[in-house]
Amino acid sequence: MIASSFLERLQKKRLLVKTRKRGMHKGSRQSSAFGSSLEFSDFRVYQPGDDVRQIDWNVYGRTQKHYIKRFLDEQEVAIAIYLDMSSSMRTYSEKWELARLCAAALSHIVLSSEDRLSFIPVTSTNMQPIRRKGAVYRKQVFHEIQRLEERESTTAFFAQLSQQIMKNQQLAILLTDGLEPLDVIEAALKKLRSVKQEIWLFQLLAEEEMKPSYSGDVKLIDSESAGTVNVSMNPLLIENYQSRLNDHNQQLEAICRTLGCRYFLMNGEKDIQTILFHDLPRQGFMN
Repeated sequence: MIASSFLERLQKKRLLVKTRKRGMHKGSRQSSAFGSSLEFSDFRVYQPGDDVRQIDWNVYGRTQKHYIKRFLDEQEVAIAIYLDMSSSMRTYSEKWELARLCAAALSHIVLSSEDRLSFIPVTSTNMQPIRRKGAVYRKQVFHEIQRLEERESTTAFFAQLSQQIMKNQQLAILLTDGLEPLDVIEAALKKLRSVKQEIWLFQLLAEEEMKPSYSGDVKLIDSESAGTVNVSMNPLLIENYQSRLNDHNQQLEAICRTLGCRYFLMNGEKDIQTILFHDLPRQGFMN
């Protein structure tokens, strides 16, 4: 059960989108253009054709020159949140719970900021994308995402992502375990970059994936392909696995860095409030 105080804290947060590109509709973010908001920017000398109502007569009284006030324009940012709903994301309950809650919380923040949200449950067999704008929808969307369920075995995230990219977005947030071939991941990220979007990749891994506790003879089953392999677990095998996983994650981060994407690794056992109100602000993802 989510406490109302948690949602109230989310309302005060805002995602720190770096791109200067803005949407065409009104919102609450300051653009680099000038407009008709109530937030004052500066003065400039009056020119023929300017609205005489913008002349500041107090300044004229001091300088005997006509100056007009300029105000910052306020426009929305279009943000797409892609949630990995593949079988591998749902193998460990704590990872899946964190992924849903993080997606729900980020969507709540987007809508509270009067930005435009597109939520895409990638590989889902029973849920359509959610497209909303306005704080009035934030609680409804939060609970809808938090209750997401998927019973069917589903395909890999990045292979499907390339077919579900939303255009005309300023920011794309990917919530995934990132456990796919690096060349497939890189190709999908390049396609996202080709449509001029800022990209944040949040990788979520369960503690068991990072530090396996298996021992003895076990049968490992691939959650997506259903392939099996019999192995005898021992400390050396686990150490080799962890080394390969760390190498994979480091290469994934390097790919993100090369393509200008931002990367952040989350442990599935970590508290969501620590992530949202400490880790992400400290990393510069939100204020």
